[in-house]
Amino acid sequence: MYLAAPANEYFRPEIRIDDGIAEVRLIVRPDFFHAASAVHGSVYFKLLDDATFFAASSLVDDVFVLTTSFNIYFLRPISAGVNRSRRLIIGDGVLVDGDGREIARGSGTFMPSRVPLDERIGYR
Repeated sequence: MYLAAPANEYFRPEIRIDDGIAEVRLIVRPDFFHAASAVHGSVYFKLLDDATFFAASSLVDDVFVLTTSFNIYFLRPISAGVNRSRRLIIGDGVLVDGDGREIARGSGTFMPSRVPLDERIGYR
């Protein structure tokens, strides 16, 4: 099921599942990078969501398991170098549909990087 998913044709991950445990591996490619030359957070989310989803699913044998909430704390970029900061910015977001109904919530923790806002990353 996992490897047959259309998204995984692009990402080409490997997965190992045991009772309550799952490990997803992915070879980092430059086409996963954002403008600052590190892996985009959406790839982090995919790997963490996939692994925890299949770990949880391995414990349920009668119905499909759904992700209802997920928080990620980014600690380091996947690329050369390490980002460190003493300041964090915490943001909460709400996604609504065309009728104003809340359809999703999210929260993120952000920190300043050492990547300058200039033309090299498409900033104008």
